Amino acid sequence: MKSIISDINKLFENRIRLGIMSILSVNQDMSFNSLKEILDITDGNLASHLKALEKNNYLAVTKQFIGRKPNTSYRITDNGRKAFQDHIKALEILLKNK
Repeated sequence: MKSIISDINKLFENRIRLGIMSILSVNQDMSFNSLKEILDITDGNLASHLKALEKNNYLAVTKQFIGRKPNTSYRITDNGRKAFQDHIKALEILLKNK
């Protein structure tokens, strides 16, 4: 028999990663600075969480220059969207069975 919590994604247990995925699931893309401001965290903290999500192919990164300033933006990948939706569904099932 399959465990109720087997579909909960360990990567989304962290509130910052959960926040990143929530923000990106409802926005086409978001800049590093916007994510940092919304989540109210440091550059290093955000960078480490983004790197973990990117490593799992949940995020795509676009680096460009706007004028003379570098700009890094992130968007959720199809793989990331599916993983996040599966995680949310697993949480809903867990809450229904509580």
